[in-house]
Amino acid sequence: MFEGMSDATLLRIGIAVAAVLLMLAIPFISRSKPGQGTRTAAPPKPAAHLRQEPTLREILEAEAADAHAPAPGDDELKRMEGALDSRAPAEPAAQGARPSHDFDKIVTLYIAARAGQAIAGPDLVVAAEKAGLVFGHRNIFHRMVDNHPEQGPIFSVANLVQPGYFDLRTIQQMTTPGISFFMTLPGPLNALDAWDTLLPTAQRMAELLDGVLLDDDRNALGRQRVANIRDELRAYDRQREKLTIKPR
Repeated sequence: MFEGMSDATLLRIGIAVAAVLLMLAIPFISRSKPGQGTRTAAPPKPAAHLRQEPTLREILEAEAADAHAPAPGDDELKRMEGALDSRAPAEPAAQGARPSHDFDKIVTLYIAARAGQAIAGPDLVVAAEKAGLVFGHRNIFHRMVDNHPEQGPIFSVANLVQPGYFDLRTIQQMTTPGISFFMTLPGPLNALDAWDTLLPTAQRMAELLDGVLLDDDRNALGRQRVANIRDELRAYDRQREKLTIKPR
């Protein structure tokens, strides 16, 4: 599947995978150390008309209540959140750097297993195939442009357990608490078209795997967040168009 791709495209995918695994840890680090890092959470603004999406803890507690079972304790929640935070070992700086000419934005979603469950390797392979993903470069799954795999992936799917990839030799025995979907921009499609490919794929796989679809802040992905992401990506596309249109 990747044989027709250029070395530059393969290098771009490799850098993207390394960078996303490193960069996705930044929000969690910045939350634990207020005032440090480049991303700080703004204080919540109470508004009755805004829908507040449930957090991972609230999702698990609600599931436990529905099943008349004890809610997950702090140790169980920390284990699941720790899996969401775990990333592949850092690569050398020269390889882990994010060249500005390669990509400048990363969009991420998660699928987390429900309380007391895990995603099994065979189920993941079947779900990925049904969702139109292919296994390839860096030993992770990719969604390619139809009839143009040489353009590189629209988005990719990695394991949340270190080292982040899937070993097909042991996939029958593999279990994981979750997987991550990520796309780097600019990519082979414009941002909004890429998102409209990623979102239904993630929703379909969450359904097939009986998992919980989360946004990059580990909250349940609701309509308001989806609308916000679409607005962000629409603005991104417009900005890119302005940069590519040359004055007469």
